[in-house]
Amino acid sequence: MAADSPNLITVADPRSPVSEAYRQLRTNIQFYGLDRSLQTILVTSAGAQEGKSTTLANLAVTFAEAGRSVLMVDCDLRRPSLHKLFGVSNEPGLTTVIRDEKTLTDVVLPTAIPGLGLLPSGPLPPNPSEILGSQRMDRLIETLRGFAEVVLFDAPPTIAVTDAMVLSAKMDGVLLVVSAGRTKRDHAVRAKRLLEKVNAKVLGVVLNNTKLDGNLYNYYG
Repeated sequence: MAADSPNLITVADPRSPVSEAYRQLRTNIQFYGLDRSLQTILVTSAGAQEGKSTTLANLAVTFAEAGRSVLMVDCDLRRPSLHKLFGVSNEPGLTTVIRDEKTLTDVVLPTAIPGLGLLPSGPLPPNPSEILGSQRMDRLIETLRGFAEVVLFDAPPTIAVTDAMVLSAKMDGVLLVVSAGRTKRDHAVRAKRLLEKVNAKVLGVVLNNTKLDGNLYNYYG
């Protein structure tokens, strides 16, 4: 599976300051998890097009490059995009497994990054929230824990639909992605409150789309 998307900066330009920022994010998560298990992590955003899927993919790459076995799971059953980042088909996938039509071994795809796998969303269902909140999904999450040391779940925006809240309560931690110059402050606050309302363990907020510091770039260059 190819991994040459320009959005995968950790692959295209691993020495860039942006790639270093993703590695720092990975390190922060690892330190956060010293006293608690952080195997399953949900990545969501307040609104659409704020970079949650790109953030998840690049973070996954850094974990894999650090020697961890990593699985990306596309739980955005409305507008999935992880398959586009890695240039593969979206079917079969998660919903195929939920319907007992295939096993996980059949649908989990390897990537060009050693140790990094992808479970696409599969065919899009008419009832995403119900599927993600089902007992079958609970059992699948537990099964996925045996597939990799780190399992990253991509969920739809928190404010738009309830999917992220439904999933977040099942996770060891949640990352909220916001975009500089795009995400409204009140939307970010509302998203965080919605997650906390269902007792989600919010690890922190990831700010993307910020301007690069020229001095920092010279240092890493």
